[in-house]
Parts: sequence; C-alpha cells; structure tokens
Amino acid sequence: MTDLLYDKGHISFLEMLWGEGYLSPGGPAEVARVVEGLDLRGKRVLDIGCGSGAITLSLTEAHGAAHVTGIDVEDDVVEAAQTRIAKAGAEDRVTIEKVVPGPFPHEDGAFDLVFSKDSIIHIPDKEFLAREAFRVLVPGGWMAVSDWLIAGDRPTAEMGAYLELEDLGFEMASPMRYRAALEAAGFTDIALTNRNPWYLNVAREELNTLETRRDTLAEAHGAEFIDHSIKTWRAMIGVLETGEHCPHHIRGRKPA
Repeated sequence: MTDLLYDKGHISFLEMLWGEGYLSPGGPAEVARVVEGLDLRGKRVLDIGCGSGAITLSLTEAHGAAHVTGIDVEDDVVEAAQTRIAKAGAEDRVTIEKVVPGPFPHEDGAFDLVFSKDSIIHIPDKEFLAREAFRVLVPGGWMAVSDWLIAGDRPTAEMGAYLELEDLGFEMASPMRYRAALEAAGFTDIALTNRNPWYLNVAREELNTLETRRDTLAEAHGAEFIDHSIKTWRAMIGVLETGEHCPHHIRGRKPA
C-alpha cells in the first residue's frame, strides 16, 4: 500500500456508510459469514489489514478468540484501531501493530487462524501472501478471508475505468489465481464463495444513500469528494452487474 490511502477523512466517510469501526461492508454479519463453521474459542488470530479495529475486536468479543493480532500499514487506521481497543479495555486480548509490506513479522506457527476482511486487495503478490499465511499457521489452522476479486485475468475497459476512479491501489486477482496460489502454498480444503449477488444489492443501497444525502454529506466531506464517490459507485455497480467485480470468501486449511 502507499501512504494515506485511508486518512482520517476517508475513514470517517467509510464508517458513515458501513458502521463505526468498519471500513468494508457487511458489518458483524458478514464477518460471521467469513468464519462460519470455524471454532475460534481460545484461538490465536492474525487479522491482516485490521483497519480501524472493530472487526479485530469482534473476533475476540463475539467469536471467542483468545488473542487477535491486527496488522496494518497506515498510521491513521492503526491509531484509530489502537484507540478503539484501549477504550474497550481489550489490550490483553488484542494487539494492533503497524507493519511494512513484506513478510509478516511473526514466527512460524504463531496463529490458529489467518483472517482478513477486504484488505488483501492491496497486496499484489497473492502467491507470496498465501505462502506467508501458510507459514504462520499451526498445522490444522485455517486461512479465512474475504476480498474484492475480478472474474478474469485482465480487466475490461469498464473495470479499468472503475479502478481508476477508485484510486486506492487495488491489486485485484481472479478466483482461479487465488485457488492456484493456495494450492501451491500447500493449503487443502480450499473453498471460494462468490458474494457478488449480495454486494450488488448492498452497493445499490450505498449509492442511494450517497445520492439522497448528497448535500448533507458534502457539508461533512466536501462536495467534490462526494460527487466523485457517487461517480465511483455508479461505475462499480456497472461491473458488479456484469459479474466482473466479484467479491469472494476464500478459505483453506493447513494440513495437520
């Protein structure tokens, strides 16, 4: 990631759309779907791209993880997450770390679960990511993430136009590439679940919020920013409707 993709203003805008502490859509319900069927009680979790911390905190409060380590690369989100954890009095159960892009600064077999919610889109090398996730997992541990995917290997002109508007350093990959990366890293029980129909409906609701509350939002975030966001959402809905933009849940297990 480059610096300040998610500054305080951007954090505030996304939390307005998705809830306090959430920088991606779906709230607690979508987090629960990502880890559905996995028992986190007493487990150690790595949260890649922890954002402003609500999801990281929920993995221990709502799902029973013994300890969650949230990592991110940007000062503003790390500060927001650390403040949230401190206010919750959860420093004994949650650690927030600022890291630099590259290998995870953790020992082999340090975690029972590697989790991420819509953040690994910023990591270009999906194969390296899969190998690192495999390395830091205990035998029998799981990688369970959600991310923004693209249906094919190369974006259409419409997807390219959307990504240019988004301008957040997105490095989208296809389901085929993710599956191959996990397989090459050694994962088994790999599953990919397409969440496009769900997010298409959510995105339409988000656009309606932006359009109907445009003047109020412009006062808080600036007219130029809100107008650009509306244009971005319209472009995004176009590639969601074609299926090219296809958010997925991705899961794999390190053999015991």
